[in-house]
Amino acid sequence: MSSSAKFLADRVAIVTASTKGIGFAIAQRLGLDGASVVVSSRQQKHVQEAVSALRLDGINADGLVCHVGNNSDRKKLIDYTIERYGKLDILVSNAAVNPHYGQLLTVTDAQWDKLLSINVKSAFLLAKEALPHLEKSKNGNIVFVSSIAGYSPIEGIGAYSIMKTALIGINKALSQALAEKNIRVNCIAPGIIRTDFSRMLTDNPDNKYDSEKIVPVGRYGEADECAGAVSFLVSDSASYMTGETIGVNGGMHARI
Repeated sequence: MSSSAKFLADRVAIVTASTKGIGFAIAQRLGLDGASVVVSSRQQKHVQEAVSALRLDGINADGLVCHVGNNSDRKKLIDYTIERYGKLDILVSNAAVNPHYGQLLTVTDAQWDKLLSINVKSAFLLAKEALPHLEKSKNGNIVFVSSIAGYSPIEGIGAYSIMKTALIGINKALSQALAEKNIRVNCIAPGIIRTDFSRMLTDNPDNKYDSEKIVPVGRYGEADECAGAVSFLVSDSASYMTGETIGVNGGMHARI
């Protein structure tokens, strides 16, 4: 995979939860488009593997262990990036968890707290942590990775769907709050993308999510099909876009 147009050259990006799946695909695409990329994960082994893979693609990449639910880890991730590259232009908030699968009303207090902490609270707090550096960039961008489930709840992952709706709300409100600082804030809402995270939907023979029936294009998506939308949103080609959410869902209905 290669990119001839390095339109993100001289920009520095952080992508959370980026050692595999959608996060890795986004980091790879931003790097191929010219950005220096800092990846993160909760496991050092995964960070090292991802950095090595990105560097094999000719990407200027580094990585750090980061649990986004941990205050000190979030700060460490930002500080590491500034120490390594001297600035921050792009923050892609991709980290998410889903400890509950089943009927919505069976979610436990502990599961609800974990969903809220990682999927919503940490995304907002990481954006706040990055804010001073994004403002200095004069061309700062934040992209949140939400989900089609944020618009149209998916059976079995109702609690997760609620969190993704909240993330779309953060996107809209934060985009207005940061517009005067020349920081654009946007969001993508992937449909059912074939990753380890989504196996409960894509690989479960007992569920009703038959791709040919529910996805107009007749298949589930792949992680790298989400990456182009993020690269566009943080590029100068999207310079008048903020507060928007781009669906990457193969034509699944999510909103009017």
